[in-house]
Amino acid sequence: MKVLPRRRGAVLVNSALGVALLGGAALVYTTLNGGTSAAAGRPQSRTATVAKGTVLATVSGTGTLVSPTDAAQDFTTGGRLTAVKVAVGDAVKKGQVLATVDTTAAQQQVDAAQAALTTANANLAKAQAGVTTTTTEPLPGGTGGTGERGAGGSSTPAPQTTTITTTKVDDAAVAQAQQQVATAQTNLANAQAALAGTTLTASVDGTVAAVSAKVGDTVGTSSGSASGSAKSTATSTSSGTPNGFIVLTNPTGMQVTANFSELDSLKLKKGEAATVTLNAQSDTKLNATVLSVSSLPSSSGGSAGSTAVQYAATLQISGDTSHLRTGLSATVSVVTGEADNALSLPTSALSGTGASRTATLVQPDGSTERVSVGVGVEGDSTVQVLAGLKEGDKVALPTTSGGNGFPNASFPGLGGGGQGGRGSVGIPGGSGGQGGSGRGGGRG
Repeated sequence: MKVLPRRRGAVLVNSALGVALLGGAALVYTTLNGGTSAAAGRPQSRTATVAKGTVLATVSGTGTLVSPTDAAQDFTTGGRLTAVKVAVGDAVKKGQVLATVDTTAAQQQVDAAQAALTTANANLAKAQAGVTTTTTEPLPGGTGGTGERGAGGSSTPAPQTTTITTTKVDDAAVAQAQQQVATAQTNLANAQAALAGTTLTASVDGTVAAVSAKVGDTVGTSSGSASGSAKSTATSTSSGTPNGFIVLTNPTGMQVTANFSELDSLKLKKGEAATVTLNAQSDTKLNATVLSVSSLPSSSGGSAGSTAVQYAATLQISGDTSHLRTGLSATVSVVTGEADNALSLPTSALSGTGASRTATLVQPDGSTERVSVGVGVEGDSTVQVLAGLKEGDKVALPTTSGGNGFPNASFPGLGGGGQGGRGSVGIPGGSGGQGGSGRGGGRG
């Protein structure tokens, strides 16, 4: 085929451009690879400088907010509800009447007990009075006044007598009567308490969180309470809120109960400072202090068959807690160790375990020396340096593989391997990288 002069000129120009591109690419690769070929074959050196700062060691756990003054309010005398004087959301004060039940049966018991006590007191008074007897006896050797005149005109003197009154108290009867009075008094006190228990009053200040019955319903009783003020029942929801006819919550004195792994729980001590983060409000940080750590496991976490054990700790939240709610989930971070204004290094700069470690000290001239380092508080990412190093010293960090900035330290499209090059972009007839599984060739 005969090539026209103009066509031939275009082909020559394209060929020249292709050669120039190939030459430029080779020059770039040679420059990059030549400048880093020695470094690519050896690890890059990184160092950390010994500096002063704060080293913190922390452990973390998860839990929920609870208030020790949250309380379930239940009647001490059950019955049919005659009045419910509060609703959910109402703020109440200690001693405020919350509800009442029918008093008919309780009043009848009081009346009966009062009558029984009256009778017992009367019987005691009778027993203590005893039995009185009266007898008449002649005075010994005494003569009375003129008697009847006889036939001869003389009279017979009448004997003189005296009246004797005797009272006999049966001690056994008195003791029995006293016991009856004591029993009657106890029964009356119980009946009066039962009558008072038909009126439910708030045992604490708080906000009504739940009311589980309405007028006309029959409600049960709480156990162990001896007055109209109900006590918190033993049952509670999974979030720690108690169950009852009426539930009162109070954010004052809010606490958090959190579970920690068995290893972390051993580091917890009463009085340690902590930070509480609400899961629903990650920007809310609350200060807290460890109150107690349970010596009994609270749960076994992890997947099925796992033997991971957790222990619960209770922490007191400080500051304003009026905006908090019982049951909010939270993450707790407890400071178990702290060193302020201390020399420190990244944990990765030291080797070994325990209080004595080793490090590679890098001298100003680039030479290195292995030194022994005494450590103190082991923080989450840094370690306190007590001996062996001084402020400003540089210590080698674990090395990483070097390269020229390209994957596998090779120029794209050259040398093959990996996923394979895509060929020389824009070069007519370019071919893909050899040995790769990539898509290879340029489009030309």
